[in-house]
Amino acid sequence: MATHEVQADHHITVGPRRSSLSASRAAFGALLLRDVTVLRKDFGIFLLRTIIQPFLLCFVFLFVFPKIGQSVGSGGPADAASIFATVLVAGVVGISIMFQGVQSVALQMSQEFGFTREIEDRVQAPCPIWLVAVEKVISGAIQGMISAAIVLPIASIVHAKGVEANISIHWLVLITVVPLACIAMGSLGLVLGTSFEPRNIGLMFGFVILPITFLGGTYYQWNRLAPVKVGAWHWLQTIVLVNPLLYVNEGMRAAFTDVPHMHLYVIYPVLIAFCVGFLSLGLHNFRRRVLS
Repeated sequence: MATHEVQADHHITVGPRRSSLSASRAAFGALLLRDVTVLRKDFGIFLLRTIIQPFLLCFVFLFVFPKIGQSVGSGGPADAASIFATVLVAGVVGISIMFQGVQSVALQMSQEFGFTREIEDRVQAPCPIWLVAVEKVISGAIQGMISAAIVLPIASIVHAKGVEANISIHWLVLITVVPLACIAMGSLGLVLGTSFEPRNIGLMFGFVILPITFLGGTYYQWNRLAPVKVGAWHWLQTIVLVNPLLYVNEGMRAAFTDVPHMHLYVIYPVLIAFCVGFLSLGLHNFRRRVLS
């Protein structure tokens, strides 16, 4: 009788073991839920961080410039501002996705790898080390999609009288290219956050983010760079092809406008390649930084 009671107590105490896959899935969900909870609590800061730059760009270029007679865009005098507005609206959506990827992943990663070494608490979760880094990318991608949903209507209405941004949503492109762009920029944030030391994170904006922003097609379409050439070589149009933001912005124009843009059979494969390349490099750097 005593033996049976001991066996019963033993079965109650031990219970079934969870598989490593189940434990990893639970840990991943908990880490993602933590980031979502932090985002919800700091949503006001997130909102300001998301809208201030796109709002200022649209306010200056699409409201102030037309009011003071400053020329913007190209084409006939009557529709030049509207053409530029349409191009810029897609560009500010793309740039907001990029900045969310960099700020929510790279800056957060810089803090966690800093003096407090908060990252050590995260990698103790019952899941592979690489899954912790992937969770950061997914969190950044979610924030990028939220920022795109916030910025698009704002950029569409902030303009002077007579300046119209011609928005035409192509839903199939929208539901495919936007998540792909968000993952690519979140992966870029992982690369930058694991490549720059916390004390040098400011250099990232001067040497990486600034060139990417101005040469990423935010204010112009890629095909408009053709006149910039040396002899028969369209040198600037060729050089900017290494810029991931260019494909994000061209994808946004394909999703939200009818203006000419890069072919989708170029945009999709290149964005996928950037996702794979950035994620692979970021995971390698993350593992190296954690184990060092």
